Amino acid sequence: MTGLPRILASNPVSVALGAAVVSAGTLAYAVRVPACSWFAPSVWRGTDTRPAIAITFDDGPSESTPELLGILASHRAPATFFQCGVNVRRLPSVAREVASAGHEIGNHTLSHPLLALKSPAFIYRELAATQEAIQSATGVLPRYFRAPYGARWFGLRTAQQRLALTGVTWTTIALDWKRQTPAVVSRLLHGAARGAILCLHDGRVLQQRPDIGVTIQAVRELLPKLTEQGFHFEKVTDILCPTKN
Repeated sequence: MTGLPRILASNPVSVALGAAVVSAGTLAYAVRVPACSWFAPSVWRGTDTRPAIAITFDDGPSESTPELLGILASHRAPATFFQCGVNVRRLPSVAREVASAGHEIGNHTLSHPLLALKSPAFIYRELAATQEAIQSATGVLPRYFRAPYGARWFGLRTAQQRLALTGVTWTTIALDWKRQTPAVVSRLLHGAARGAILCLHDGRVLQQRPDIGVTIQAVRELLPKLTEQGFHFEKVTDILCPTKN
């Protein structure tokens, strides 16, 4: 035995520290990596049987959501909106407009908290209250859930099961809250593939009248480019179905 293994074997403190580092890394993987389902069932991409992409939006509805709806309509692009219950309560008419336009609505918690380190009871209340808010405003009971910041935690599996929610992460996230339009468009084009789930934001957490100009312009530029590449757009429900025509 030579090198690091010998040092670790002769030093219990080093062994404990090494185990802690491994455990922390494993936990971080389970919390944040989109493809990981350890804490709760989740999907991060759809079928690759056809050239379809799912465009999704988090954090809305916001005062700017209707402008995005207009862009989506002009390209006949259905999308999935993961909405925060607080924003739905503040703007129920906008939430209804999303549903009336034929888009899918998902659950993005009530108040957009980081779920890591929260209790199972807190997590359930956040999801359940959002189900109620969305159904009350739109008549739609969401089937899908996306965790704020993509961070999942203990107790989420049970909450999803009780509320019949499937977790959805993403294939590529736009970073549209901190990057400029060219970088956002480039990132999403790079992530475009059959079955990709792309994540943008039509709100900025719980801000009123958020500036989502970058997102709006990115979507305006992105959709025709993806169409030119032969892709079409589907809601999350559809992109998960391999037999859809």
